[in-house]
Amino acid sequence: MAEKPQIQLFVKASEDGESMGHCPFCQRLFMVLLLKGVPFTLTTVDVKRALHLLKDFAPGAQLPVLLYNGEPKTDTVMIEDFLENQLGPPMFPSLVPQYRESSLAGNDIFHKFSTFIKNPVPAQDEVLQRNLLRALLKLNEYLSAPLEYELARNPQLRVSQRRFLDGDQLTLADCNLLPKLNIIQVVCQHYRRFGISKDLQGVWHYLSAASETREFKYTCPSSEEIVQAYRSVVRSPQ
Repeated sequence: MAEKPQIQLFVKASEDGESMGHCPFCQRLFMVLLLKGVPFTLTTVDVKRALHLLKDFAPGAQLPVLLYNGEPKTDTVMIEDFLENQLGPPMFPSLVPQYRESSLAGNDIFHKFSTFIKNPVPAQDEVLQRNLLRALLKLNEYLSAPLEYELARNPQLRVSQRRFLDGDQLTLADCNLLPKLNIIQVVCQHYRRFGISKDLQGVWHYLSAASETREFKYTCPSSEEIVQAYRSVVRSPQ
């Protein structure tokens, strides 16, 4: 049997310098490694005081950083692809979605959220908020529509029963989207007094299912951490 690799994931630390900080890319890779079921070491890096921890192997790199058998990897998407290639079946599960659409679902939401929440011109708020809501509605439609495998089992099915984007198992698509959705809900609720609408039942079913998994729940930064991270970039409501 092949030796298990030595893996160390360096992620952004919270304000306390120790627990998980606000960084959807760090959370994404943390989730991927937990889903792979491979032993690894997690190191939280205080970006204000301890970036020197990376200077020997990844000077100037942005977090997250992965050390794989001593080799540094520094781009989130490339790290994800690398892990999928190195840690595949039969020893480790494949996390690639079965349906290409699952990887594309919700891919514009975070950009529309960022544009809205950082908007410096109050007169544009309504239009930008509407753009965000439209993107969320599109995601809700994808999550609510039965996938092919569901219709093969039950051709009469009108509303999807699946838990996640691609089925009942978390995939790379969920590792990318769920941390961002969590940020959107927390930040919009706190700074704009509106969260993801309860009418979007597909999205809420998805978030609820995710909150029951250790891979999502255990990797989330605190809501206070997220709120604090956005304090300097959000325009105060008039």
